[in-house]
Amino acid sequence: MTVDVVRLRPPMHRVSPRARWYWTAKAAVLWTVLLVPQVIWWFADGDGARLPHLIVGAGWLVLAAVHLAVMPQWRYRVHRWEATDTAVYTQTGWLSQERRIAPISRVQTVDSERGPIEQLFKLANVTVTTASAAGPLKIQGLAVADADQLVADLTTRVGQTVGDAT
Repeated sequence: MTVDVVRLRPPMHRVSPRARWYWTAKAAVLWTVLLVPQVIWWFADGDGARLPHLIVGAGWLVLAAVHLAVMPQWRYRVHRWEATDTAVYTQTGWLSQERRIAPISRVQTVDSERGPIEQLFKLANVTVTTASAAGPLKIQGLAVADADQLVADLTTRVGQTVGDAT
């Protein structure tokens, strides 16, 4: 009897290049929402000094610009995934990075999801739920065709696995 050894290692595949634009758009929406209190403060303090507003506004713009320029590129370099006959591998994050592995024998469900923003960018997310207390593995930013193929492949592999994934 041979035992397949499954080791934590860097996954092979990158997410879709469109994920960079998706992450940029999501971050831009967040920075825009954060701008609203600054604008309200500017108009509510109509008779006050403008220097604090200019300092906060300039700092906000610098942080937003750096975040929007660096974060999507960095995440694209970090985010990876792979599904083999024996395991599913993921690597996510940018400042804080996480690498996870789930043996196929532990997979319980495989789901695909496309929110409204993902649909605009023709992206999908795949969630692999396991019997682990650490929670599901999430692969975000896949091209729709890649996500559909991954779900089909994993479903087939899991169906061929003996046991109940617990």
